[in-house]
Amino acid sequence: MLKMDRDALQEFLRQAFPQVAQDFTVEEVAPHRIAVRMPSTEKTLRPGGTVSGPAMFALADVSVYLALLAMIGPKALAVTTNASIDFLRKPVAGVDLLSECRLLKLGRVLAVGDVLLRSEGQDAPVARASLTYSIPPER
Repeated sequence: MLKMDRDALQEFLRQAFPQVAQDFTVEEVAPHRIAVRMPSTEKTLRPGGTVSGPAMFALADVSVYLALLAMIGPKALAVTTNASIDFLRKPVAGVDLLSECRLLKLGRVLAVGDVLLRSEGQDAPVARASLTYSIPPER
């Protein structure tokens, strides 16, 4: 059962992370799944005109974070405790990146998510990431 829908997640980003809220758009949300868009902008590019690794990592990290919040509610202090990313191929220049995230485990204190990143309009993923989040205890 979702505790936050698409609109609630976008509003949470605007309130808690106004410095990056405009960089990510929740496309779809379902139990244990989320799709997020990161527009292609000058600030996401690296020399050579491709999307930078840090920008791709940010999309993967935000995707797991939002998938988790969709399930547990607005807990801003959930934090990344582990992350691994494989860069598979060069993203298409000037094209938005899309994430497909699924939570593989949602426990009481830890959540594990898997993310595939694709250039919009492309089937082959450009990166795959696995992230673990620590969930703050109830007070």
